Amino acid sequence: MKKGCLLLCALLFFTGASNGQAAKKSRFYYEKKGDIVWEIPTSEEKIIALTFDDGPDPTYTPLILDLLKEYNAKATFFVLGDRVTQYPTIAKREVKEGHELGNHTYSHLEVRGKDTVKIEGEIEKADDKIQQITGIKPYLFRPPTGYYDDKVVKAAKNQQYTVVLWSWHQDTFDWRNPGVDKIVHQVLKNASSGNIVLFHDTGGDRTQTVQALKQILPELKEKGYRFVTISELLKHHPNYESLYLMQKENKNKGTPLK
Repeated sequence: MKKGCLLLCALLFFTGASNGQAAKKSRFYYEKKGDIVWEIPTSEEKIIALTFDDGPDPTYTPLILDLLKEYNAKATFFVLGDRVTQYPTIAKREVKEGHELGNHTYSHLEVRGKDTVKIEGEIEKADDKIQQITGIKPYLFRPPTGYYDDKVVKAAKNQQYTVVLWSWHQDTFDWRNPGVDKIVHQVLKNASSGNIVLFHDTGGDRTQTVQALKQILPELKEKGYRFVTISELLKHHPNYESLYLMQKENKNKGTPLK
Protein backbone atom coordinates (compact mmCIF):
# COMPACT_ATOMS: atom_id res chain seq x y z
CA MET A 1 0.00 0.00 0.00
CA LYS A 2 2.73 2.41 1.04
CA LYS A 3 4.87 1.37 -1.91
CA GLY A 4 1.99 2.02 -4.30
CA CYS A 5 1.41 5.45 -2.77
CA LEU A 6 5.09 6.36 -3.13
CA LEU A 7 5.05 5.25 -6.75
CA LEU A 8 1.97 7.34 -7.47
CA CYS A 9 3.42 10.39 -5.69
CA ALA A 10 6.64 10.03 -7.64
CA LEU A 11 4.72 9.77 -10.90
CA LEU A 12 2.70 12.87 -10.09
CA PHE A 13 5.85 14.74 -9.10
CA PHE A 14 7.70 14.01 -12.33
CA THR A 15 4.61 14.61 -14.44
CA GLY A 16 4.08 17.94 -12.72
CA ALA A 17 7.73 18.86 -13.08
CA SER A 18 7.59 17.99 -16.75
CA ASN A 19 4.47 20.06 -17.28
CA GLY A 20 5.90 22.90 -15.25
CA GLN A 21 9.09 22.83 -17.29
CA ALA A 22 7.08 22.95 -20.52
CA ALA A 23 5.11 25.91 -19.22
CA LYS A 24 8.29 27.74 -18.26
CA LYS A 25 9.64 27.36 -21.77
CA SER A 26 6.61 28.83 -23.47
CA ARG A 27 6.56 32.13 -25.29
CA PHE A 28 5.42 33.80 -22.05
CA TYR A 29 8.51 32.52 -20.24
CA TYR A 30 10.98 33.96 -22.76
CA GLU A 31 8.95 37.11 -23.38
CA LYS A 32 8.69 38.00 -19.71
CA LYS A 33 12.44 37.62 -19.26
CA GLY A 34 13.09 39.78 -22.30
CA ASP A 35 15.05 36.97 -23.96
CA ILE A 36 12.87 36.96 -27.07
CA VAL A 37 10.70 39.66 -28.62
CA TRP A 38 7.60 38.87 -30.70
CA GLU A 39 5.96 42.30 -30.71
CA ILE A 40 5.70 45.40 -28.53
CA PRO A 41 2.17 46.86 -28.37
CA THR A 42 2.32 50.65 -28.21
CA SER A 43 -0.26 53.30 -27.46
CA GLU A 44 1.86 56.41 -27.97
CA GLU A 45 1.75 56.27 -31.77
CA LYS A 46 0.89 53.91 -34.60
CA ILE A 47 4.14 52.21 -35.56
CA ILE A 48 4.82 48.91 -37.27
CA ALA A 49 8.04 47.07 -38.09
CA LEU A 50 8.45 45.35 -41.45
CA THR A 51 11.12 42.65 -41.55
CA PHE A 52 12.63 40.68 -44.42
CA ASP A 53 14.50 37.38 -44.00
CA ASP A 54 17.17 35.44 -45.88
CA GLY A 55 18.60 38.12 -48.19
CA PRO A 56 20.05 40.07 -49.70
CA ASP A 57 18.87 39.04 -53.14
CA PRO A 58 20.08 40.65 -56.40
CA THR A 59 16.60 40.64 -57.96
CA TYR A 60 14.03 41.27 -55.25
CA THR A 61 15.85 43.21 -52.53
CA PRO A 62 16.48 46.25 -54.77
CA LEU A 63 12.80 46.29 -55.79
CA ILE A 64 11.77 46.19 -52.13
CA LEU A 65 14.24 48.94 -51.27
CA ASP A 66 12.79 51.11 -54.05
CA LEU A 67 9.29 50.70 -52.60
CA LEU A 68 10.41 51.41 -49.06
CA LYS A 69 12.13 54.56 -50.23
CA GLU A 70 9.02 55.69 -52.09
CA TYR A 71 6.96 55.54 -48.89
CA ASN A 72 9.71 56.76 -46.56
CA ALA A 73 9.55 53.40 -44.77
CA LYS A 74 12.37 51.93 -42.72
CA ALA A 75 12.67 48.18 -42.30
CA THR A 76 14.88 45.53 -40.74
CA PHE A 77 16.60 42.97 -42.95
CA PHE A 78 17.68 39.75 -41.21
CA VAL A 79 20.51 38.84 -43.53
CA LEU A 80 22.61 35.74 -44.08
CA GLY A 81 26.35 36.14 -43.83
CA ASP A 82 27.05 34.20 -47.00
CA ARG A 83 24.59 36.30 -49.02
CA VAL A 84 26.02 39.54 -47.67
CA THR A 85 29.37 38.23 -48.89
CA GLN A 86 27.89 37.50 -52.33
CA TYR A 87 25.98 40.78 -52.65
CA PRO A 88 27.89 43.39 -50.64
CA THR A 89 26.62 46.33 -52.67
CA ILE A 90 23.02 45.57 -51.77
CA ALA A 91 23.85 45.14 -48.08
CA LYS A 92 25.61 48.50 -48.13
CA ARG A 93 22.61 50.07 -49.83
CA GLU A 94 20.31 48.76 -47.09
CA VAL A 95 22.42 50.48 -44.46
CA LYS A 96 22.94 53.65 -46.49
CA GLU A 97 19.18 54.10 -46.93
CA GLY A 98 18.54 53.91 -43.20
CA HIS A 99 17.44 50.32 -42.83
CA GLU A 100 18.64 47.96 -40.14
CA LEU A 101 20.56 44.73 -40.54
CA GLY A 102 19.91 41.79 -38.24
CA ASN A 103 21.81 38.52 -38.03
CA HIS A 104 20.12 35.41 -39.47
CA THR A 105 23.19 33.11 -39.18
CA TYR A 106 25.82 32.68 -41.85
CA SER A 107 24.28 29.85 -43.88
CA HIS A 108 20.64 29.66 -42.73
CA LEU A 109 21.58 27.04 -40.17
CA GLU A 110 18.81 24.72 -39.00
CA VAL A 111 19.28 25.50 -35.30
CA ARG A 112 16.90 22.82 -34.02
CA GLY A 113 18.96 20.11 -32.36
CA LYS A 114 22.24 22.02 -32.66
CA ASP A 115 24.39 22.72 -29.64
CA THR A 116 25.12 26.21 -28.38
CA VAL A 117 28.69 26.22 -29.73
CA LYS A 118 27.53 25.44 -33.29
CA ILE A 119 24.81 28.10 -33.23
CA GLU A 120 27.13 30.66 -31.71
CA GLY A 121 29.74 29.97 -34.38
CA GLU A 122 27.21 30.67 -37.15
CA ILE A 123 26.12 33.91 -35.47
CA GLU A 124 29.71 35.04 -35.01
CA LYS A 125 30.69 34.19 -38.59
CA ALA A 126 27.75 36.19 -39.97
CA ASP A 127 28.50 39.02 -37.57
CA ASP A 128 32.09 39.22 -38.81
CA LYS A 129 31.00 39.40 -42.45
CA ILE A 130 28.32 42.02 -41.80
CA GLN A 131 30.78 44.23 -39.95
CA GLN A 132 33.54 43.69 -42.48
CA ILE A 133 31.35 44.62 -45.44
CA THR A 134 29.02 47.30 -44.03
CA GLY A 135 30.89 48.64 -41.02
CA ILE A 136 27.82 48.00 -38.88
CA LYS A 137 27.68 45.79 -35.77
CA PRO A 138 24.21 44.18 -35.58
CA TYR A 139 22.58 43.41 -32.23
CA LEU A 140 19.43 41.62 -33.36
CA PHE A 141 19.26 37.89 -34.10
CA ARG A 142 16.47 35.92 -35.73
CA PRO A 143 16.96 32.15 -35.81
CA PRO A 144 16.10 30.51 -39.16
CA THR A 145 12.53 29.16 -39.26
CA GLY A 146 11.88 31.00 -36.00
CA TYR A 147 12.88 28.01 -33.89
CA TYR A 148 13.91 28.86 -30.34
CA ASP A 149 14.99 27.10 -27.16
CA ASP A 150 17.48 27.67 -24.34
CA LYS A 151 20.45 26.87 -26.57
CA VAL A 152 19.41 29.43 -29.18
CA VAL A 153 18.88 32.10 -26.53
CA LYS A 154 22.19 31.30 -24.83
CA ALA A 155 24.11 31.41 -28.12
CA ALA A 156 22.58 34.78 -28.96
CA LYS A 157 23.34 36.18 -25.53
CA ASN A 158 26.92 34.97 -25.70
CA GLN A 159 27.30 37.06 -28.85
CA GLN A 160 25.45 40.02 -27.26
CA TYR A 161 22.33 39.67 -29.36
CA THR A 162 18.63 40.11 -28.61
CA VAL A 163 16.44 37.45 -30.26
CA VAL A 164 13.61 38.92 -32.35
CA LEU A 165 10.84 36.87 -33.96
CA TRP A 166 7.54 38.25 -35.31
CA SER A 167 3.90 38.76 -34.37
CA TRP A 168 2.16 35.42 -34.70
CA HIS A 169 -0.71 37.04 -36.62
CA GLN A 170 1.71 38.78 -38.97
CA ASP A 171 3.40 35.82 -40.61
CA THR A 172 2.61 36.44 -44.27
CA PHE A 173 3.80 32.97 -45.39
CA ASP A 174 4.98 34.75 -48.52
CA TRP A 175 7.59 32.04 -49.04
CA ARG A 176 4.72 29.76 -50.01
CA ASN A 177 3.51 32.19 -52.69
CA PRO A 178 -0.08 32.07 -51.38
CA GLY A 179 -1.22 34.86 -53.69
CA VAL A 180 -0.84 38.63 -53.51
CA ASP A 181 -4.34 39.13 -52.11
CA LYS A 182 -3.73 36.72 -49.24
CA ILE A 183 -0.48 38.42 -48.27
CA VAL A 184 -2.13 41.83 -48.37
CA HIS A 185 -5.15 40.62 -46.42
CA GLN A 186 -3.00 38.97 -43.75
CA VAL A 187 -1.14 42.20 -43.00
CA LEU A 188 -3.93 44.76 -43.32
CA LYS A 189 -6.59 42.77 -41.49
CA ASN A 190 -4.36 42.13 -38.48
CA ALA A 191 -2.36 45.37 -38.33
CA SER A 192 -1.99 46.95 -34.92
CA SER A 193 0.62 49.22 -33.40
CA GLY A 194 3.77 47.45 -32.30
CA ASN A 195 3.44 44.57 -34.75
CA ILE A 196 6.47 42.90 -36.31
CA VAL A 197 5.62 41.64 -39.82
CA LEU A 198 7.50 38.78 -41.47
CA PHE A 199 8.36 38.84 -45.17
CA HIS A 200 11.14 37.25 -47.23
CA ASP A 201 13.21 38.94 -49.91
CA THR A 202 14.74 35.78 -51.37
CA GLY A 203 14.39 31.99 -51.35
CA GLY A 204 12.53 31.71 -54.65
CA ASP A 205 10.21 33.90 -56.68
CA ARG A 206 9.32 36.82 -54.40
CA THR A 207 7.26 38.67 -57.01
CA GLN A 208 4.13 38.27 -54.86
CA THR A 209 5.91 39.89 -51.92
CA VAL A 210 6.87 42.88 -54.04
CA GLN A 211 3.38 43.24 -55.50
CA ALA A 212 1.79 42.92 -52.05
CA LEU A 213 4.01 45.67 -50.68
CA LYS A 214 2.74 47.99 -53.41
CA GLN A 215 -0.66 47.74 -51.71
CA ILE A 216 0.37 47.32 -48.08
CA LEU A 217 2.66 50.34 -47.81
CA PRO A 218 0.21 53.02 -49.04
CA GLU A 219 -2.73 51.46 -47.16
CA LEU A 220 -0.94 51.39 -43.81
CA LYS A 221 0.46 54.86 -44.37
CA GLU A 222 -3.05 56.11 -45.13
CA LYS A 223 -4.18 54.59 -41.82
CA GLY A 224 -1.56 56.61 -39.98
CA TYR A 225 1.13 54.00 -39.46
CA ARG A 226 4.82 54.88 -39.42
CA PHE A 227 7.25 52.17 -40.55
CA VAL A 228 10.13 51.74 -38.11
CA THR A 229 13.14 49.52 -37.60
CA ILE A 230 13.14 46.92 -34.86
CA SER A 231 15.62 49.05 -32.92
CA GLU A 232 13.18 51.94 -32.83
CA LEU A 233 10.31 49.66 -31.89
CA LEU A 234 12.35 48.16 -29.06
CA LYS A 235 12.61 51.55 -27.40
CA HIS A 236 9.04 50.88 -26.28
CA HIS A 237 10.05 47.60 -24.62
CA PRO A 238 9.49 47.69 -20.83
CA ASN A 239 12.96 46.18 -20.26
CA TYR A 240 14.70 48.15 -22.98
CA GLU A 241 17.70 49.07 -20.87
CA SER A 242 18.48 45.40 -20.21
CA LEU A 243 18.48 44.44 -23.90
CA TYR A 244 21.79 44.04 -25.68
CA LEU A 245 20.57 46.59 -28.16
CA MET A 246 21.37 49.28 -25.59
CA GLN A 247 25.05 48.46 -25.98
CA LYS A 248 24.81 49.59 -29.57
CA GLU A 249 24.82 53.19 -28.42
CA ASN A 250 28.09 52.72 -26.58
CA LYS A 251 29.95 50.02 -28.48
CA ASN A 252 28.92 50.44 -32.11
CA LYS A 253 31.67 52.77 -33.19
CA GLY A 254 31.55 51.58 -36.79
CA THR A 255 30.06 53.70 -39.54
CA PRO A 256 28.56 52.54 -42.83
CA LEU A 257 31.05 52.06 -45.61
CA LYS A 258 30.56 54.25 -48.65
